[in-house]
Amino acid sequence: MVDRAYAETSLSALVQRVREHAAGRGSRYLLGIVGPPGAGKSTLSVRLRKALNADAPVAEIAPMDGYHLTDEVLRAAGNLARKGEPDTFDTVAFVANLRRLRDAPVGEPVPWPVFDRTVGDPIPAGIVFERQTIVVTEGNYLLLDDVGDREWSAVRKLLDECWYLDAPRALLEQRLLRRHIRGGRTAAAAEAKVHDSDLHNADLIDTTKFRADLILRQRGGRYEVWR
Repeated sequence: MVDRAYAETSLSALVQRVREHAAGRGSRYLLGIVGPPGAGKSTLSVRLRKALNADAPVAEIAPMDGYHLTDEVLRAAGNLARKGEPDTFDTVAFVANLRRLRDAPVGEPVPWPVFDRTVGDPIPAGIVFERQTIVVTEGNYLLLDDVGDREWSAVRKLLDECWYLDAPRALLEQRLLRRHIRGGRTAAAAEAKVHDSDLHNADLIDTTKFRADLILRQRGGRYEVWR
């Protein structure tokens, strides 16, 4: 966080920031929420959507997790144990649909897949954007450089703004262990997943936060902000 100014803000102030940045545009406004697994990206995105939609349904979430490769594809490639790493996503389709959200006229339907944790695979067209003018896309790798043939760097170019949600490593570990156990893993399998995969991904994601417009860390009902 070198050369960044520190402040504190509230959810309502973040909502106002989005409203101001999205106002008067001829196309949809795309906001990215990025950060390590377990940081609370989905929770923040839902809170933003709820607040933005208080008067009218102007915002919807476009989760990056909808572009997980299926277990069948990963299993066939011998990569199922690495699920969640940068090369286990369909980056081409993710980038293409982000671009479509930007370019399509408001009112033209744009389907978006969502990830169903109960079955462990994406559900096609789980969300359909139509009249919404604000898109909140959340995921781990929105600020990543290219990885092999995965052109992650194209994502940032399509976002009007991107916020990095940070959290202490011990809290990430605690949340991820609970998540995996709720998902059906044994305690030992959950610990292996967290230490052999999730936290390695978190370290990689941490190296990208200098590209964010804001770096946030929740403190009770408010947020520390570095910009």
